[in-house]
Amino acid sequence: MINVERFLQEHMVPLAALVLALVTIAPYLIYEKLRSKKVRGQIAEARETGMSEPVTIHPKVNRAICIGSGACVKACPEKTVLGMVEHKSMTICSSQCVGHGACARSCPVGAIELVFGSEKRGVDIPEVYPNFETNVRRLFIAGELGGMGLIKNSVLQGQQAVEYIKEDLRANPYRKLDNVHDLVIVGAGPAGLAATLQAKKLRLKSITVEREEEVGGAILSYPRAKVVMTSPVDIPLYGKMSKREISKENLMALFKEIVIKTRLKIYVNEGVVSATSRGGVFVVKTSKRELECRYLLLCVGRRGTPRKLGVPGEASSKVMYRLLEPERFGYCKALVVGGGDSAVEAAMALADQEGTRVTLSYRGKAFTRIKRQNREKLEKAEREKKLKILLQTNVTQIFEKSVRLSRGEETADLPNDYVFVFAGGQPPNEFLKKVGVNIETKYGSR
Repeated sequence: MINVERFLQEHMVPLAALVLALVTIAPYLIYEKLRSKKVRGQIAEARETGMSEPVTIHPKVNRAICIGSGACVKACPEKTVLGMVEHKSMTICSSQCVGHGACARSCPVGAIELVFGSEKRGVDIPEVYPNFETNVRRLFIAGELGGMGLIKNSVLQGQQAVEYIKEDLRANPYRKLDNVHDLVIVGAGPAGLAATLQAKKLRLKSITVEREEEVGGAILSYPRAKVVMTSPVDIPLYGKMSKREISKENLMALFKEIVIKTRLKIYVNEGVVSATSRGGVFVVKTSKRELECRYLLLCVGRRGTPRKLGVPGEASSKVMYRLLEPERFGYCKALVVGGGDSAVEAAMALADQEGTRVTLSYRGKAFTRIKRQNREKLEKAEREKKLKILLQTNVTQIFEKSVRLSRGEETADLPNDYVFVFAGGQPPNEFLKKVGVNIETKYGSR
């Protein structure tokens, strides 16, 4: 016969521990199961809508060595790129990655690698070594053109590239000539501006040319009030830019302040036409003159020249490829063409103008490359009838007072005053090839 009192004395502590463990662990296991189910649903939705296909750089998770710390998910500011499934990290929306690199840096076991392209979609990237030098000796690339589009990364790369150039100069000194610069920097976006400041700090004989009428690079094409910063950044000769978020207008004003405060000289409205290497010296032809230099640093971005539609009437003055001042376009009929963040942001900026009727035309079945915040804002604007969305449509002809769109074999003419085209840009691959830079197509690799 069982001695109940003795049994309880012997087994009470283990039973209590078991109950406590169940009470403690069970909610966690249920939470993890629900979280995994939610993330799997997000992954399935991303694949269905095409959001899982990366535009450029994105994280690749090695689940074989992932320990499930979740540090990468917490570190990513975009919040929709990574998620946890069965205690391990998985990529959800690769197309939303903008190259922060915070996920890879936060992983305690190195289970995340930032790669370009995917098995389905290749991305053309110039051959660039870790010191930012290309396969062409003394020709360097920094910033977006090399695959890193984030402002903070571009600033850091521009600065580091010049530091490497200075080190190479020390190791390979040469006779100074009055007409030969140490360095020519092409482009005055975030990378080019930082490189110019660093070159001045290190007392290099350098010159910077920019094809636009002011500094800013790709930021110049952003709509007004677009927030373009996500983390603080150190600017050479200026100090820390500590704001985590800053609008386009404020960032452009800051760039101007930096140029004035540091007495920086940048030659604007001067684009580069060609570059050749001759006797250890680069000959850089611009729209205004010919420059010679020992080192050449390209900070021109991936956009290059805007991609055009190639339809009759596109040469009209009513067709534009960027939106700088939406307030100028009140009380008009505007068509925005494109399916990326720039197109969506431009369409919403125009829709906010009094009396403006906006139509957004995109050739795809869904907007697969836009940020979650933009998707939510766009859906809200459509519900409120602030704009009209026409998917699977293409512009076939542009007239003085209308635009012809096609969907399959059907066509329709829309009354129209302005057309804004955001079809991406043509990377300067041909320019790079002529200089001798190798272009590699990446399919999910570094």
